[in-house]
Amino acid sequence: MTAILGISALYHDSAAALLVDGRIVAAAQEERFTRRKHDAGFPAHAIAYVLDEAGLDLASVDHVAFYDKPFLKFERLLESYLAYAPRGFNSFRMAMPVWLREKLFLKDLLKRELSLFDPGFSVDKLLFAEHHISHAASAFYSSPFEEAVVLTIDGVGEWATTTVAIGRGKDLEIQRELHFPHSLGLLYSAFTYYTGFKVNSGEYKVMGLAPYGQPRFRDLMLDRIVDVKPDGSFRLDQRYFNYAAGLTMTSKAMEDLFGHPVRQPETEPLTQFHMDIAASVQAVTEEILLRMTRALAQEYGIPSLCLAGGVALNCVANGKILRDGAFRDIWVQPAAGDAGGALGAAQAAWHMELGQPRQAQPGDAMRGAYLGPAFDDDRIAADLTAVGASFTRLDEGEILARSAQALADGKAVGWFQGRMEFGPRALGNRSILGDPRSGSMQKLLNLKVKYRESFRPFAPSVLREHVSEWFDLDGDSPYMLLVADVAERIRRQMTSEEQALFGIDKLNIRRSDIPAVTHVDYSARVQTVHRDTNPKYHALISAFHDLTGCPLLVNTSFNVRGEPIVCTPTDAFRCFMGTGIEMLVAGNCLLEKEAQDASLHENYENMYELD
Repeated sequence: MTAILGISALYHDSAAALLVDGRIVAAAQEERFTRRKHDAGFPAHAIAYVLDEAGLDLASVDHVAFYDKPFLKFERLLESYLAYAPRGFNSFRMAMPVWLREKLFLKDLLKRELSLFDPGFSVDKLLFAEHHISHAASAFYSSPFEEAVVLTIDGVGEWATTTVAIGRGKDLEIQRELHFPHSLGLLYSAFTYYTGFKVNSGEYKVMGLAPYGQPRFRDLMLDRIVDVKPDGSFRLDQRYFNYAAGLTMTSKAMEDLFGHPVRQPETEPLTQFHMDIAASVQAVTEEILLRMTRALAQEYGIPSLCLAGGVALNCVANGKILRDGAFRDIWVQPAAGDAGGALGAAQAAWHMELGQPRQAQPGDAMRGAYLGPAFDDDRIAADLTAVGASFTRLDEGEILARSAQALADGKAVGWFQGRMEFGPRALGNRSILGDPRSGSMQKLLNLKVKYRESFRPFAPSVLREHVSEWFDLDGDSPYMLLVADVAERIRRQMTSEEQALFGIDKLNIRRSDIPAVTHVDYSARVQTVHRDTNPKYHALISAFHDLTGCPLLVNTSFNVRGEPIVCTPTDAFRCFMGTGIEMLVAGNCLLEKEAQDASLHENYENMYELD
């Protein structure tokens, strides 16, 4: 037996993953245990979990693989600061103490932390993969393809911001790279900052805001800010940015170009200008990706494409790449960001360092991304009893029937089942569910449950066997990473009642017979649910289908804004009591809000109330 522990840490979304003889046993983000969103600290809790899941201690692990090479990253930082001197001094002054204290001496830090698990831990077990190799490995080795073009795009790793690799069997080789400061991920993050959202977490909001706008600044961006070549390679005019040397993402030149200052988050309202900026940067991103993928398909003649890196989480662009048809098949790593680097580092160690063979699997190696902790019914009941919850234990048939009926009655249901998902998406095990036919469900979930902006769209979970009846998609999308349009037969205009409900001043907003999951441009971020990877979730949607004739549900992650997705039964109960969720189903334990003790309502009341 060979066990390899993969670690990503110290930058964004720390995580741990464990392979045993090349098979993915477990993977989880540190944030789920510490309850600090995007926790970048050393993933001690995640490591403890993956070892426990495998029944191993660290002494039994053969190799520990880290997901990037800190000396190369330090080289890039120093060269960048020197190139922009003296303008970058403030950024340099803030970054250097952390590097000199921790990151530059990463081997020492890893030995110190890992020695808490194994006092005899030796640094000889440590392996380091370049950042984009970790991304590429996580995509190719997890994919169902024997051969593929592998495209990884993010903010920046060591030097690379975009890489193209070719994967064949166990081999994965980088063919070309784009280097910092020219970065599609940082371009998108710069406009995330400019529109008043938080970098490294608000990019989803920009993507969700884009359909409300018109891309009227697209040509200006392509003319002045980003120079795109026919093959999709590009250069960014650094006059408009400040990320290479400063403490902000954009410069005064960006404000002068568009005639607006950076939006102040929380206090300044979103206007049509911000929506048009979002639509424009989304259009530019799609243009670059389509040029890139068309050129790669023509050059290599390989029909399959794998995607990873933070930009691969742009599911709107992914859907357009698929529909464009340059590649016959695409597969996106569900943990495409830095958390997935932990898995990729371990996979790179197994196949590239140790030379172990690889056999592509039907479907993929992620097994639905259900790789986190699970809690059996006895543990769930014990945890709920400990917090004073009132609940009923039912058999599975009753659980499905009661849950489906509650959803058909328009209730928001917390659904806590099986192993927690790895990656940023809840895929039916740590989810809040609703009726997609309801005209009020989107607003209810956004404002009363998620406590977030009312424009944010929700995703449909649809039975795989029915997907083509409801969406312009006839294929798999198990990880909610492809956007497709709703089918023509269910489209309609928004009614005046819905217009008043949504607070939108345009009567021609487009909706459908499933308005809670239809965005304003008729699009939806689709998750196909497969009986073999998640039988209980598939059975719930089937029960809802039997009741209503609708084979899909609203699915959003079981959390509120600013908080990680729930991990434990206690986390789930806390979120249930502090929000407008009306029913919680945890394993085969069913809880109804009105049945909870009055003192619990008082304890949890307003716990998530926004300032």
